[in-house]
Amino acid sequence: MEQSLKIGGMTCAACAKRVEKVTSKLAGVQESSVNYATEKLTIQFDESIVTIPSIQAAIEKAGYEAMVESRKRQLKIEGMTCVACAKRIEKVTGKLDGVLEANVNYATEKLSISFEPSKVRLSDIKNAVEKAGYKAIEEETTIDSDKERKEKEIKLLWKQFITSLIFTAPLLVITMGHMFGAPIGFTLPEFIDPMVNPLTFAIVQLILVLPVLIAGNKFFTIGFSSLFKGSPNMDSLIAIGTSAAFLYGIFAIFQIYGGNIDYAYDLYFEAAGVIITLILLGKYLEAVTKGKTSEAIKTLMGLAPKTAVIIRNGQEVEIPIDEVEVGDVIVVKPGEKMPVDGEVILGVTSVDESMLTGESMPVEKNIGDKIIGASINKNGAIQYKATKVGNDTALAQIIKLVEDAQGSKAPIAKMADIISGYFVPVVIAISIVSSLAWYFLAGETGVFSLTIFISVLVIACPCALGLATPTAIMVGTGKGAEHGVLIKSGVALETAHKIKTVVFDKTGTITEGKPKVTDIITLNSISKEYLLQLAASAEKGSEHPLGEAIVKGAEDKGLIFKKLDYFNAIPGHGIEVKIDELNLLLGNRKLMVERNISLGDLEETSNQLAGEGKTPMYVAIDNQIAGIIAVADTVKDNSKKAIQQLHKMGIEVAMITGDNKRTAEAIAKQVGIDRVLAEVLPEDKANEVKKIQAEGRKVAMVGDGINDAPALAQADIGIAIGSGTDVAMESADIVLMRSDLMDVPTAIQLSKKTISNIKQNLFWAFGYNTLGIPVAMGILYLFGGPLLNPIIAAAAMSFSSVSVLLNALRLKGFKPVR
Repeated sequence: MEQSLKIGGMTCAACAKRVEKVTSKLAGVQESSVNYATEKLTIQFDESIVTIPSIQAAIEKAGYEAMVESRKRQLKIEGMTCVACAKRIEKVTGKLDGVLEANVNYATEKLSISFEPSKVRLSDIKNAVEKAGYKAIEEETTIDSDKERKEKEIKLLWKQFITSLIFTAPLLVITMGHMFGAPIGFTLPEFIDPMVNPLTFAIVQLILVLPVLIAGNKFFTIGFSSLFKGSPNMDSLIAIGTSAAFLYGIFAIFQIYGGNIDYAYDLYFEAAGVIITLILLGKYLEAVTKGKTSEAIKTLMGLAPKTAVIIRNGQEVEIPIDEVEVGDVIVVKPGEKMPVDGEVILGVTSVDESMLTGESMPVEKNIGDKIIGASINKNGAIQYKATKVGNDTALAQIIKLVEDAQGSKAPIAKMADIISGYFVPVVIAISIVSSLAWYFLAGETGVFSLTIFISVLVIACPCALGLATPTAIMVGTGKGAEHGVLIKSGVALETAHKIKTVVFDKTGTITEGKPKVTDIITLNSISKEYLLQLAASAEKGSEHPLGEAIVKGAEDKGLIFKKLDYFNAIPGHGIEVKIDELNLLLGNRKLMVERNISLGDLEETSNQLAGEGKTPMYVAIDNQIAGIIAVADTVKDNSKKAIQQLHKMGIEVAMITGDNKRTAEAIAKQVGIDRVLAEVLPEDKANEVKKIQAEGRKVAMVGDGINDAPALAQADIGIAIGSGTDVAMESADIVLMRSDLMDVPTAIQLSKKTISNIKQNLFWAFGYNTLGIPVAMGILYLFGGPLLNPIIAAAAMSFSSVSVLLNALRLKGFKPVR
């Protein structure tokens, strides 16, 4: 069993190692790993030997706090026929102790459930689903198994439809033949002519309708089962309506047998047959169309090769991709796909990563470079070491993100969910009340009342309502993934269209994040090389882009790095080090002012450099200013274009940076930024986002670094650059795989199109039921109009679901903003 625990009380990486050590010593623990950045312990153990409480106790004894994290799983649900089924499953699983959240997506037929494994097991959840009359199965991990299951379902529906059609067609001819005989010259054979042999006429219809009822037996088994369990669904409506029609036909046969031949003209067998045939056709079309909405996932799943060639005992051996282990050396020849993620250890090539990142240009790969699984090796044979396999690969993570998004619910769906939950019982009540009202109050015949009863039941299908939101989200998130925009939830997809301000981090987001040393100004006869040597020695090992630029500048000049005697990082200000008995300060103006170091004439020089878009970094030796090293970061090619597109969409654009105001404003001027938030410490970025939100604006934050994570989480929508850190991507709601800022307006535009599509779907779904039910109740007939035939009601009901699906598929035509 694998479980995640949130660890509290850790103050450094050594704490993480301590937690790993104490837990790995426990009997039954197979693997223990702590991520200090996320404060999470991932532990694999044999639950028959060691329990979660005993693991928590060991961690608490070591001086830390261990909190059980909920586990999220997705289960495939079989047996659902409408959105009422989905609500039923949510209800029964949500009642289980330990279940935190249960969401069923009728369109994808998936249950997304969050639960505490210490309180409830997955088997308990499956049992609860099965007791409710459905089947919960582990998700298929391969495209082949999923495709095979879907195709089998579609073939079965087609077979059932054809069977019912074969018997329904002659049933309709027999039923309607005597009505149209004269005009078209067609007459029924004498032995089934209702005028001559009414009993035979009725019995032949009974014989023909029975195979149709058998073909649609699922409607009756599921429908009545759900009804008796107190949670009626669409099948219940069909089962009640067609059963009423069939039983009335049986009653009519007995009346005919007793001599009352008037019943021969209103048998209702054809209504039962045609209703089931039309609904089977609708279900078939719905299954085919639903399959098209999830094509993005199928495409992604199909990208990975089925086998890999690895080096084993000095020989090349081909094995299934599932058997590749971390550390295996994989051989890939030109034109072949990379099986898993890894790192090049031999050879040079260029790799096409467009299927994952959308980047059309091949990327050159040398020894030490990262390989993304499913990318295509273009022109050189290479060997690389597997670093991530199975569900840990980039492709698997992308598929997981898209699946989670497609399985999630947008806030706009809440109203439809609430209505769907009460819809079927209310419809049954309406059908009974309206039919009785026509019979007792209006004095109509029993046949008339039966027509009303069946028509209301058949036309009032909640499927269109249930499909309106999830199908659009499926297509929208899939289309985003196709263009390298990973939208992680339905909430994010909906919120994005409300964005009024986009806040960009500067370094690595608007700019390339690979600055270079442009100017070195020194005082007191200090040489430029010596100042650069000291600064580079201080910044050696730094992960800050400005520090890396100084180190790179020294390396390019062949300077030798000096040994550090002392190092202290001052977040948002700079660093303090000791080299050759010299106390060195390297950082921004704030650091110099804080240490009371006079800048003298260098302040004017600094302002001039900043006005040119360069970042001046002050260097002080033994509390005396020694010089400035200026670093410039080039603006990304598409930054200005992306900001122009956002302006066209009426969105304000802000930039947030730790740089001084002059440098920030120079960059802002280049790209057309509206609002500049400069000299902001990393820990204050989230507060700046909060201030903009306080103005009543929905804010999107775009960033790529660890220090952007709090701001990404604070924003209404966090957008992470795909080339950024794992922490930033984890905190974000949307991930841009191509690291192209043009994908920011693309994401917002996709949100607008998807929400518009959802609103159209909901309008037609609500409108259909709002108009259809009163018509079925006989409102038009009350004012001299026609009475709705149950057969027409069945056709309308089937069309409503298919029309919603077809409308959602229009999103496939979405083009990225360019």
